[in-house]
Amino acid sequence: MAEFSKQYCEIWDHGFPHDFDVYEIAKELEAGNYESIICEGFGFVAIAKDKNEQILLAFQDDEEDQVIWQEFDSFMSSQYALLEEHLKIHDNDKVF
Repeated sequence: MAEFSKQYCEIWDHGFPHDFDVYEIAKELEAGNYESIICEGFGFVAIAKDKNEQILLAFQDDEEDQVIWQEFDSFMSSQYALLEEHLKIHDNDKVF
């Protein structure tokens, strides 16, 4: 069954019920640990907390057969930028 994070639903699918909250999972993690959890919306496969207490997301790169870790705040900034661009395109398509 597909699962979606609260953060994904807040950005891309308002009103769609989320299954978990990245912040809540990260709050329970000790530094240097991770939890395997898939967000079908964003496509990550795990949430971690590094030694500096920063939240990281793991993405599976099937072509390179490796996991890529990305800093959560940076990833979320990129998602908000994509949303802003999407809204601009949508506004430009309006007839009135």
